[in-house]
Amino acid sequence: MDAFTAGLLQRIRATESDLTRARETGDDFLAEVEQSELDDLHRLAAEHGVEVGATRV
Repeated sequence: MDAFTAGLLQRIRATESDLTRARETGDDFLAEVEQSELDDLHRLAAEHGVEVGATRV
């Protein structure tokens, strides 16, 4: 796995974790921000052929 793929997958995992935490604490604004970031990361992964798997929150 190259550095780009590893970094992208790590950012996706971190953002998923942040999104879960925002939802659990009831921070709707932060949840929206994190969801947008996650959507952008998934789009970037798709554009570069990076297989993310079924890890979406």
